[in-house]
Amino acid sequence: MLARSLSTLFLPVAAAVLLAQPAPDPSAVAQKALDLLLHQQYAELQTMFTPAYRPQYTPERLAQFAPKPAWGAVKQIGNPSPTDMGPAKKITIPVTFADGNYDFVLFVNASGQIGLLAGFAPAQALWQPPPYAKQGSFTERAVTIGTDWKLPGVLAVPAGKGPFPAVVLVHGAGARDADDTAFQNKVFKDIAEGLASRGVVSLRYDKRIFKYANKMVDSPYTLDDDITDDAVKAAALLRTQPEVDPNKVYVLGYEMGGYAAPRIAEGDGKLAGIVLFAANERPFEDLFLDQAVATGKPKPYLDGIRNIVSEIKHLDPGDSDRPPKLGFPISYWVDLRSYDPGPLMKSFPGRILVLEPERDFQVPMKDFEAWKQVLAGRTNVTFKSYPNLNHLFMESEGKTNEDDYRKPAHVSPEVIDDLAKFLTQ
Repeated sequence: MLARSLSTLFLPVAAAVLLAQPAPDPSAVAQKALDLLLHQQYAELQTMFTPAYRPQYTPERLAQFAPKPAWGAVKQIGNPSPTDMGPAKKITIPVTFADGNYDFVLFVNASGQIGLLAGFAPAQALWQPPPYAKQGSFTERAVTIGTDWKLPGVLAVPAGKGPFPAVVLVHGAGARDADDTAFQNKVFKDIAEGLASRGVVSLRYDKRIFKYANKMVDSPYTLDDDITDDAVKAAALLRTQPEVDPNKVYVLGYEMGGYAAPRIAEGDGKLAGIVLFAANERPFEDLFLDQAVATGKPKPYLDGIRNIVSEIKHLDPGDSDRPPKLGFPISYWVDLRSYDPGPLMKSFPGRILVLEPERDFQVPMKDFEAWKQVLAGRTNVTFKSYPNLNHLFMESEGKTNEDDYRKPAHVSPEVIDDLAKFLTQ
């Protein structure tokens, strides 16, 4: 997870004068969607989604995107703010409730249909650099990953001549920007500035589905299209940079990026090592069920997830024309059915660091233990978990859930130090 102005196309007059329909205004689409959500008209809102995703956004699911009663009454709705996302537009509408300011976010394609609904999030505060980032000790410059799918990236480079070790920061599933922004927090920007202050180059970039949201959502795609191929290209790009030691290029795979890391390593063939960063070892669909249970979803919702997970586990290539499941096309799930990261990770010759926050409800400790079993007997593998950190590798207290991510924080300095130590050895 627009502002294309309305235009009228006049065709030449032949037998009759024909007036084409004006192009849909994405901002107006977003305003209508917000109005329907605020008035709980979920069935009508469902009709505004692309045909592929309409079955996923049921009225029951859309109700979960409604404002929370604790926010109070709506006081003011601001003007839509569009952002180009390739063939789609990201629309942000500021909404002031009695309890505070929130941003309503969704993505609209060129046909005026909703592709992705992000919902409400607290209005973004300005991100501040973490205390461990030594300003002036590094520089950043823009780069582009790929030629067919051009992805904007940011290279963080330590001051000095080098050559330095380098790491590609690989996102998890879903539409994620280069900084891996979660509300006010920026996991990858924290890591990049922290590592650059400690002598490590990093490359972070917008995910393909973030930059080209609706172009991908409306077409079949796989794990390789989503994560693997672009990470391989990013690693290759790092080796061309004059400040980088080409023999010391690593990949940090966050969540699904870690699950894909063995594929990335196989596609690249030259990685010095891998960091598994809150990475699942088990099938992706199993995480959805764990997360639903951990966040206390009601029984009907859990039963629905269990049914979908069962369907996913029985898919075959002939099911490719079926509607998406859990936000991903059937092609994605069919591809994952034949993928097991364990054997590939076992055969990877490079160094491995496995990091896991113990207060992570999205990728629980059972995956950390699973990686231990997969990599048992290896002498070049390091495991470490953090008792007081959540899924963002940030300090957490009390029950951890999605609301925990709304608190402004930074990736723990202990994590930054552990990463820098591993990458500079």
